[in-house]
Amino acid sequence: MARHKTQAYSEEFRREAVRLSDLPDKTATAVAQELGIHPNQIYNWRAQFNRLSDKQFNSLNGVDYSKEEIKNQFAETRAGL
Repeated sequence: MARHKTQAYSEEFRREAVRLSDLPDKTATAVAQELGIHPNQIYNWRAQFNRLSDKQFNSLNGVDYSKEEIKNQFAETRAGL
């Protein structure tokens, strides 16, 4: 059985597709049809970028400050000052 090679899209292409689908006069379905991709692909990319953004904003120097344990340690340190 032959394997189908999947299309690899650049990050720029994916971000632009998500940006276009976020415009008030566009839907993910319409953008996907224009680009020749499935609408679920845009939803997946949006979720990936949101997770990536959350992780970037919650981490500093490789430490994930969104974790509850680190938040508690930080609060204890501030209380002791």
